[in-house]
Amino acid sequence: MKTSGSIKAVSMAVIITLLGTIYCSVVLALDKEEKHVVLNTNALESEEIELNLDEDFTSSPEELKVDVNVERLKKINEEEKEREAKEAEELKRKQEEEAKKAIVYDGLTMEELSAKLNRTLSSDLAGYGETFASKAISLGIDPYLSVAIVMHETGCKWNCSTLLKQCNNVGGMKGSPGCNGGSYKAFATLEEGISAYMNNLYSNYFSQGLTTPETIGPKYAASSTWASQVTAYMNEIKAA
Repeated sequence: MKTSGSIKAVSMAVIITLLGTIYCSVVLALDKEEKHVVLNTNALESEEIELNLDEDFTSSPEELKVDVNVERLKKINEEEKEREAKEAEELKRKQEEEAKKAIVYDGLTMEELSAKLNRTLSSDLAGYGETFASKAISLGIDPYLSVAIVMHETGCKWNCSTLLKQCNNVGGMKGSPGCNGGSYKAFATLEEGISAYMNNLYSNYFSQGLTTPETIGPKYAASSTWASQVTAYMNEIKAA
């Protein structure tokens, strides 16, 4: 026969176990049969857990109720998630800081390379150095050459072409939808136009081994002076 003191001890053990771990199993062996009470995360959904004791457990049958502070458990869980989110954010910040220090091209960090390109980019392209730099590095193409071609094709050293201003076309790319109904392609945003130009430069030139103004020129433009003009822009960018 179990005393009232034993019943209190059992209830206290259940409470401690519940608050100490979100998932546990309490097995009560009663003479020849076993009764299992599983406490898990479903406890967060209920206001109380009932432990039913039969006549073999005590001289007078009664029902033992253990109140669980559900709101407190939820709060602990929320605080843990918030802590993990802050740790993940801090780790991401540190990784970004390390990435900024990494050399990406020509002995320069991404920030330094972006600033170098920005010293050449002007007019409507002013401030897009990081856009060109990050895309060039991700594709494995020469950022100086890619910007030099754009500066030559758009005239943005002085005042950008109508094709760029009205249709965000930075590389003289053809296609549809046409810019003002013409053969040159129109893009919704300048970022989209830059991305398409860089992808085209990689797919149709760099990936085929055409990586210099001299090898790109015959395929890219009809002008016999195209390569020398692009080279001149490259030299300006390197010296900036």
